[in-house]
Amino acid sequence: MPTIQQLIRNPREKQVVRKKNRALKQNPQVRGVCTRVYTTTPKKPNSALR
Repeated sequence: MPTIQQLIRNPREKQVVRKKNRALKQNPQVRGVCTRVYTTTPKKPNSALR
């Protein structure tokens, strides 16, 4: 824990809050939008829609 004198000489740096939506504006393919919704059936011994 720094002393008060050390904090006066060299103050603490404020944390930078980065927004997540800025990176998505230039990259629409990163957004993760579902283009197709479908069901699949498993291979032979099992039979159910997944």
